Amino acid sequence: MPAPMTFDDLKSRVADGSIDTVLACFVDMQGRLMGKRFHAQAFVENGHEETHCCTYLLATDLEMATPDGYASTSWEQGYGDYTMKPDLSTLRPVPWLEGTAMVLCDMMDHHHNPITHSPRAMLRKQIARLAEMGFTATMATELEFFLFEKSFSEISKSGFRDLTPISAYNEDYHILQTTKEEHVMRPLRNHLYAMGIPVEGSKGEAEAGQEELNIKYAEALACADHHSISKHAVKEIAWQQGHAATFLPKWDKDRVGSSSHVHQSLWKDGKPAFFDADRPHGKSELMDHYMAGLIKYATEYTYFMAPYVNSYKRFAKGSFAPTRIIWAVDNRTAAYRLCGEGSKAIRVECRIPGSDMNPYLAQAAMLAAGIKGIEEKLALPPVFAGDAYEDKTSEHIPRNLRDAKDALRGSDMLREAFGDDVVDHYTRAAEWEQEEFDRVVTDWEIARGFERA
Repeated sequence: MPAPMTFDDLKSRVADGSIDTVLACFVDMQGRLMGKRFHAQAFVENGHEETHCCTYLLATDLEMATPDGYASTSWEQGYGDYTMKPDLSTLRPVPWLEGTAMVLCDMMDHHHNPITHSPRAMLRKQIARLAEMGFTATMATELEFFLFEKSFSEISKSGFRDLTPISAYNEDYHILQTTKEEHVMRPLRNHLYAMGIPVEGSKGEAEAGQEELNIKYAEALACADHHSISKHAVKEIAWQQGHAATFLPKWDKDRVGSSSHVHQSLWKDGKPAFFDADRPHGKSELMDHYMAGLIKYATEYTYFMAPYVNSYKRFAKGSFAPTRIIWAVDNRTAAYRLCGEGSKAIRVECRIPGSDMNPYLAQAAMLAAGIKGIEEKLALPPVFAGDAYEDKTSEHIPRNLRDAKDALRGSDMLREAFGDDVVDHYTRAAEWEQEEFDRVVTDWEIARGFERA
């Protein structure tokens, strides 16, 4: 696989004219790539050191509105600047854009202190906590999404009605159906691989027009980087081919939703710290504590896995999306699935996150919960067997954004891990999202009550 580009590689390609544009990007609260396009020569001369952006970019919603109530930025404070510090280890070409390279940036103040509520900083902080304990975290995320026949522009002009997926029927593992979509998926796989992202493959998922992209496991920060870049690539490459792609978890009440399961394990001295051949299922005592932390604090960090009103429409019985905070061995009805039983590949898969998650926030929150489980030496509840949808003894995943928001606000664990300022910041984001939804009159309400109310 091609390695990410070095700064010397970039300078050489700028000099020979093969690269003329550098995308300097950061990841916002929603997990999107934001930033600016540099003339490549300007980036080589000084842009690689730092650039700047408005503080509001880490205090907006999906519509780029600027809600009040954030302590970090406001009209009263005048909306100043943050420093964008390029992480040159993330420098790579963008093969689907002519003459273009990309670099990810860390968000800092003018004294180069991290902005604590920036997603990349939040994940870095938990990685540092693990390092102090002697561990590294290895993770992999699954990207599920839907492709549609029409373009973003056409769908928007139609008011997002009469949406037609790119295929006509369930294409889970279906080779014939996915062959019809190779004009999107083949360049996606090849372009990502060419820019140094370890793509393993793609497949049809369990609904018409639903796709899944799989990327090889990596250390936590690299995993989140790969996810965000890949999600961006899906949208751009689909657009180039005249199609739209959505990561909305539930775009139709009668269709399966899209998830983003997160696989995770800890390593120490190059060896899997979750593996112990002499213990039940081959999992170590450390893994027990880590998983117990994931389970105990699941409600408190659900917001970071399901950040919008729509996110909670996935959690339905018989949908392959979980409803109960429970763990089981290789059981897709449970929120936490033990994978790789009895092998060095043993890991835990969290099945709660939807396709709309910000991978930095979700991974950071899960690591924080796992670390707390290790610190408290929590006992893992007994393994569940059977249909978790029918279990009545375990806690239900928060049923809506309002409940998840309240649990986030009251989380001592997350306040300890991230700081009060960070928890308050994202609590306000959840509040605003709920406030915006609460004031909207939906098509469902009108159709239901127009005549009959």
